[in-house]
Amino acid sequence: MTFRVLISDPLSEDGIFPLREAEKIEVDMITDLTPEQLVEKIKDYDALLVRSQTKVTREIIAQGEKLKIIGRAGVGVDNIDLEAATEHGVIVVNAPDGNTNSAAEHSMAMLMSLARKIPQAYNALMQKKWDRKSYVGVEVKGKTLGVIGMGRIGREVAMRAKGQRMKIIAYDPFLTEDKAEQLGVAYGSVEDVIKAADFITMHTPLLEETKHLIDAKAFEKMKDGVQIVNCARGGIIDEDALYDAIVSGKVAGAALDVFEEEPATDHKLLELPQVIATPHLGASTVEAQESVAIDVSHDVVRLLTGGLVRNPVNLPSVSKDLMLKIEPYFYLAEKLGLFLTHSTEEVIEEITIYYAGELYEVEVTPLTRNTIKGLLKRHFGDHINDVNAAYLAEQRGIVINEQKTSTTKGFTNLITVEVKTKSGTKTVAGTLLNGLGARIVKVEEYSVDVVPEGHLVFIHHKDQPGAIGKVGSILAEHDINIATMQVGRAGVGGEAIMLLTVDKLLDEADIKALTELPDINKVTAMNL
Repeated sequence: MTFRVLISDPLSEDGIFPLREAEKIEVDMITDLTPEQLVEKIKDYDALLVRSQTKVTREIIAQGEKLKIIGRAGVGVDNIDLEAATEHGVIVVNAPDGNTNSAAEHSMAMLMSLARKIPQAYNALMQKKWDRKSYVGVEVKGKTLGVIGMGRIGREVAMRAKGQRMKIIAYDPFLTEDKAEQLGVAYGSVEDVIKAADFITMHTPLLEETKHLIDAKAFEKMKDGVQIVNCARGGIIDEDALYDAIVSGKVAGAALDVFEEEPATDHKLLELPQVIATPHLGASTVEAQESVAIDVSHDVVRLLTGGLVRNPVNLPSVSKDLMLKIEPYFYLAEKLGLFLTHSTEEVIEEITIYYAGELYEVEVTPLTRNTIKGLLKRHFGDHINDVNAAYLAEQRGIVINEQKTSTTKGFTNLITVEVKTKSGTKTVAGTLLNGLGARIVKVEEYSVDVVPEGHLVFIHHKDQPGAIGKVGSILAEHDINIATMQVGRAGVGGEAIMLLTVDKLLDEADIKALTELPDINKVTAMNL
């Protein structure tokens, strides 16, 4: 049997060499197809390879009667309808590692250019100005580089900076002191990093929690004369705050490859002589473009020849019988993970998921993936999915365990999730109640009954008369309505918890007001 592969965006011949040399695979590269033409063409193909130009819509996928796999030669898959692909049993693969080296090299090139004012000096020379005094730079040797985000690219940048004899201090939500020591870098919080660094480089995804992570308050905490590099995502830095910090002299310079809104040809930051910029070129090398094409080509060959793909980004198919049994638990599993990640600010070292009752004899791997997705979603956002969750956890040194038992302690089914951190463990348990849906039934050692959705307030406090009333009064003063409340205590007058469902997410001022109450130990706001 011969399989046909359609490539609808330009890819180099070197990049698609694995496809060309594979037996029983025919390759057609037809670029600049209109959406209507692609809808008509796709009927005859088993695989589709794209970059960012082609929008792989639900209609295209639905018309792909033979379509088995879609390959994205790059990292992002926002131009592919993942939900439609999953519904139609089409695997989507990408190339998450292909541009790591190029992005790291570009970050270092920007850092060195910033330190030595190379673009500014070049522009002056092009204007026939031989001006040496205006472009005196600084050495990076002996300076401290703050790396915010120690994923693949962040680690590569840190390694290169060490080669320049820079000192490194790094933050990542999954970086522990032990891991930092193994990497030969200092460990710190975001605040530690920005206070200590002479240069700061960003390597995090853009999420709700990282949007404007570097804002006016962050700039105030930095050293005078700090220099900023962002080759990660536009929006991590508050660009208005960066502009003000440069104009005031707090920030000596910035090197930017990304902006909140692109193209950014008229951005006010580009008017400042202290700013150097490139038009989102982090992955724009011949090698990176070839590498991502090679990676997805190999995955396409593997799937079409009966093998397993290495970089799937949508849910792999499972049998209909199994799906009928486990699908009702998907929501609960993810919410339990999401609850726990809000419950701890420490680095998670180990995850153990206990399945009990009617789940005892069921294949639960898809549920484990969903739980891990919930645990990591706060830090990865849409970059994490059911398939890559376990991979990303293991890549960051998180140990994953599954255990089963037939004992449910009064429930027909029970999922208990436990995370281990440096200071101890935290657990949450949930069940599906017939006709009522998902419930959280235990938090740590406390029994509760909470619907895992919406805005929650999780409070640790002393079991004292009036504690609940005082919390209610503060929330009322802040115009926050309580929908439901659950309480649990270890013993009279001892440690206790409250779990409140409220109509809107608490902000910093709300949390501060609650923590100032007597006998309140900790307040955590969650959006499930």
